[in-house]
Parts: sequence; C-alpha cells; structure tokens
Amino acid sequence: MPYGEFEPGQIARIHLHDVVTGEDTVIYESSEVLFEAPNWSGDSLLINGNGRLWSLAASPGATPLVIEHENLPPINNDHVLDPRGGAIFLSANDGQIYRGELSGGPVEAVTDEEDVKHFLHGVSPDGQRLAYVRLRTFDEPGLLTITPSTGGDHTVMDTGPGHIDGPEWSPDGAWIYFNSERWATEPGHAQIARIPDGGGEVERLVSSGTVDWFPHISPDGRLAVYLEFPKGTVGHPPDLQVGLVVVSIDDWTTPLERITIPGGQGTINVNSWSPDSRSFAYVSYPIEKS
Repeated sequence: MPYGEFEPGQIARIHLHDVVTGEDTVIYESSEVLFEAPNWSGDSLLINGNGRLWSLAASPGATPLVIEHENLPPINNDHVLDPRGGAIFLSANDGQIYRGELSGGPVEAVTDEEDVKHFLHGVSPDGQRLAYVRLRTFDEPGLLTITPSTGGDHTVMDTGPGHIDGPEWSPDGAWIYFNSERWATEPGHAQIARIPDGGGEVERLVSSGTVDWFPHISPDGRLAVYLEFPKGTVGHPPDLQVGLVVVSIDDWTTPLERITIPGGQGTINVNSWSPDSRSFAYVSYPIEKS
C-alpha cells in the first residue's frame, strides 16, 4: 500500500523481539522517514521508507542505507526476499511487481497487467512462484493469485467469498497461509486461514472477536506471528493499538505471547523472522508527548 506520513510527534521505531527470552530491543527510530515492513536477510533488515528500499544492520546503533535501484517506481510495504539469495521482489505503487538485486542496480518487471494491482506477499520455497493479492479497485475483494517468479500467466485460487490478504507459503511449501473475510458477519472481520498449495479446502485457524491479519511462519516451521486489530477494524489501517500474537504452528488457539503496541499498517506486513527462527522484527509508531 502507498507509504504514509507521520502524525505530529510520531516516530517509527524498529524492534527486534526474541521469542526465547521475550526480550524486545529497539535498534533504530526515526521521526523523518516512516519506515515499514522489515524483511530479515542474513544479519540485516530490509525496510521500505519514502518509496525506497533500505538496508539496516540488525543491531542497535546501525543506520539505514538506501539501496539504489534503477528505474524502480516508488515501492510500498509488500516486498519479499528471493529464497535463492541475492535478490528481492518488490511491489511498486504503479501496481506491478519487480525483481531487483539486494546490491541495487537495474530491476526487471515480473507483472505487466494494466489496470490491475499486484500486492506481493509470498515466494515459494524454491523461488519459482509468487503469491500475491490481485484486484482492480479497492472496492472489490482481493484474490489469492499465483504466478511464475519470472512472469507469465497467473492462476487465481478459490478461497471462497470475501477479501484475502497476506498470502505466504509455509517453509515446507505444503500450505499457503493468509487472512480471509470469508466468515465475516460484519465488514472487515478477517481471520487467519490456510489452503493447500495447489488448491483445496480452506482451513480456518483462528476464530476470534478481533480482526487478524498477516500470518508469518518461522523458518523452522514451529511458530507463527500475526497482527491483531481491534474488533470492528476495516482493512489494516495505521495508528491503532494492535497486538502481535505469537502462537505454535500446531495450536493457533493458545497465544504464547501477545505484544501490544501502537501500530498497524507497516508494522509487520511481510515475513520478518530471523533465519534462526529466534527473533522477528517489527515497527511500532508511538506518538511522543511534547
């Protein structure tokens, strides 16, 4: 989604959260650039801000550095690493998906459908396919769509009625996890679900009174974290009191941890687990009192 602007007195605060010790560390904060959506690559984070991709070492005291890409339109917070290494797939504000090297340089377009928005969230474990949300206008439900990572024909998966978002593969490639409004009895009531890779029956994983978005599975396949919005939320807006809910992949009904923060849009739109599955990164957006 398009990048936003700060409220007066607001900052973007980038955190690392250790799921073993529960320790939460702020590694960087900014009142100038509204940073969003960390990916974790090696010992660094990839974040977007002001329509560009930045690299930030995952340790306190580091400074974000712009990655210079050529002919890349302004990007949003839907960007996912290529598991084959060295590259990243980026959703841009022109509605298309691009692939670029982590070192910068020229990019190549993956999608080219005009008048269609492509919001990328998942790359298959072998790097051969992309899972994205496809829609023409924001007044229609987003569709779970699969396309080759080199571009080409797309396939829309049947997930039932209602908007879906955040589709990403499990580390073993067997499932695609996402949030869905197919069970909603009021507008926007998203819940966490999954579908077998290749299609099949949709399995509801969470039945809650909250609005639940963006399930992210740890690389070892043991844990997940998702974003919990208050009841009645429509979409995934910024600047709310939200929860980051950590669960076992085998039991989504019993949270292992719930971290309450000021956030929402930009906090954890894409998978931000560390390669060793011990930590995940996220962004909070507090407003400091003058």
